[in-house]
Amino acid sequence: MSMDARFEDGGETPLNLGALDSDDLQVLSALVQDAVFPVTEMKWLATERRFALLLNRFRWEDVQAAEKRGRAVERVQSLLVVDNVERVASQGVDRSDKDMILSVLSVDFDGETDSAGQVTLTLAGDGAIRLSVEALEVTLKDVTRPYIAPSKHIPTHD
Repeated sequence: MSMDARFEDGGETPLNLGALDSDDLQVLSALVQDAVFPVTEMKWLATERRFALLLNRFRWEDVQAAEKRGRAVERVQSLLVVDNVERVASQGVDRSDKDMILSVLSVDFDGETDSAGQVTLTLAGDGAIRLSVEALEVTLKDVTRPYIAPSKHIPTHD
């Protein structure tokens, strides 16, 4: 009799995931919830039709292991990249304030199919970034080793 894999069986390897439909995007959204980034770490490459963020992502996938082993929770720097971007709009984001730190609450897709539509990054404090895409293609890749979360606490929401 075979047994399904358990969360505890996962390794301590960096994430490198992609989303090509709204179900996949929900997984990425859960993984980037509470990620923080300076406003200076987002870039739209219009000629490449790519929007990228360098995030300090809370490692939600590691919380159980950290608690079980009695060690601090962690963050990791990750790239969140959206391809096929035709337009970018934002609300509540002052790009001229180079000290502004933004926090991701969710990433959602609104479209009739998994092709053309809007990818919306909802930010804490009523901010949002809306990306008009020709086709849904989002990747999340950890690019550094994990580090102890400066707050040493699991993020909470009221």
